[in-house]
Amino acid sequence: MEKTRENRIVFWLFLAPVLFAFLMVVVVPFFMGIFYSFTSWSSSARVGGGLSFIGLTNFTESLTDPSFLYSFILTFIYTAINVLAINIVSFALALLVTSAIKGRNIYRVGFFLPNLIGGLILGYVWQFIFNNAIPGLGKAWAFLAPLANPDYLILADRNASVLALVLVGTWQYAGYIMMIYVAALESVPVELHEAARIDGAGGWLRLKNITIPMVAQAFTITMFLTLVNSFKQFDVNVSLTAGGPSTMFLGKPIFGTELLALDIYNTAFLANNLAQGQARAFIFFIVLVVISIVQVRTSKKREVEL
Repeated sequence: MEKTRENRIVFWLFLAPVLFAFLMVVVVPFFMGIFYSFTSWSSSARVGGGLSFIGLTNFTESLTDPSFLYSFILTFIYTAINVLAINIVSFALALLVTSAIKGRNIYRVGFFLPNLIGGLILGYVWQFIFNNAIPGLGKAWAFLAPLANPDYLILADRNASVLALVLVGTWQYAGYIMMIYVAALESVPVELHEAARIDGAGGWLRLKNITIPMVAQAFTITMFLTLVNSFKQFDVNVSLTAGGPSTMFLGKPIFGTELLALDIYNTAFLANNLAQGQARAFIFFIVLVVISIVQVRTSKKREVEL
């Protein structure tokens, strides 16, 4: 009994620094942010000195602001395309590096490396590629001009810029998701494939009836990770497009590729409206929690069906 008590004390002593850090860095700021979202908080306002309680004003203004509504719609569109692109590419790469191809371990490392590059650096690198390298190819080689028009800047086109964000996000994140699929694929019993091959099942039938059902749990994990990562996209958005080019929405000029995270940042720090930025962040948090729960439950049901 005494030994058990000592072990419990030691356990909590080792855990206390982590719990304290989590409390001070995550829990306390989270609830403080909720409180400030109901106030007139700005960089010049202080508690007891210009800070006043204004109720739901920040929330109503946010939900009627064209830039916030546009960012919400754009983020949903970007997330849908990005989740689909990342998972298709990742699963295809996982099938490739788990096949009998020579040098598959080298391919695994190569596909994973982009995930080690910081999002800000990655955005600036790809900005150079889109703005300089691709048009430069069109100027250098005439036969590439139809594919690399030197007079057309990809990042100056709103729709092309969104697709550029998807391309960069997929290039960066696909290798990481691939490793999850690789772990799942390598856990599929080889005997099942051998039996199906003896019965005359081709590659597509084995993939459809054996591989995909056996890795269904991996799909739940990867869908959740890519969904959350896409909704929270910020660093690549800042460095690649900075929210541009501009466009019109509900009669107001706004940033054409400003995703939700960037909109929250610009509202809080560029417009110096910290309270409204916090209100938008709280709305974002609620929406993300609801979508994540729905996605996980839907994927779990799909696992059972498979």
